[in-house]
Amino acid sequence: MKVRCLLVDDEPLAIQLLQTHLEKLDLFEVVATCSNAIKALEVLRAETIDLLFLDIKMPQLTGIDFLRTLKNPPAVIITTAYREYAVDGYDLDIVDYLLKPITFDRFFKAIDRYLRTTKVQQPLKAMPTTDEAIYIKAGGKFHKLNVEDILYLESLKDYIVIHCVNQQITAKYKISDMEEELKPFSFLRIHRSYLVNQKKITAFTMNDIEIGSREIPIGTNYKEYVFQTLRGNFSPAK
Repeated sequence: MKVRCLLVDDEPLAIQLLQTHLEKLDLFEVVATCSNAIKALEVLRAETIDLLFLDIKMPQLTGIDFLRTLKNPPAVIITTAYREYAVDGYDLDIVDYLLKPITFDRFFKAIDRYLRTTKVQQPLKAMPTTDEAIYIKAGGKFHKLNVEDILYLESLKDYIVIHCVNQQITAKYKISDMEEELKPFSFLRIHRSYLVNQKKITAFTMNDIEIGSREIPIGTNYKEYVFQTLRGNFSPAK
């Protein structure tokens, strides 16, 4: 039997991303999608739902307040751009708390946690994909960025600038959060303010790395680790 899922989010692109992730897993099916908690309640009353993906900031009723109204809720995975509600979520016994942008690698870990929590015995298989992408919220929109197009990320206080092959995007994220999300894709922290795509590096010294014509400094506390990592893995980008 498949795990029956309900996706609740007022951002269509966020729903689309969750659906794309779930389509890669043969054990799961999306029963319905909703843009607010009121519609979600109607679905929960009419359908058997095993796993609820729930956004927090939604019109009419927040995801946390909605969850508090449910007497016998299904398993819940929170999906949000706001980390400050994590304690409230875990107090409500959620399975996991996913911060947007949600990479497939992080999503897969949450699904694995759900399966271990519910002791589902069927194997979890991810369908192969060559389209690795993340969604970044900036300017009121979610922007799809192919990971292979990202050159490096630059931290500017509470914001990051994502430098891509053909564009730049400024968004309100912490570089440490992006480092965790992009770690599966061979990104390397070389400075407190810089995270680089190793596949795009064309040259490096003990003091800086080059991505094409751009020189990016290596932080003093990062030098030994960066040099050892790159010396073992370096293959110049073409």
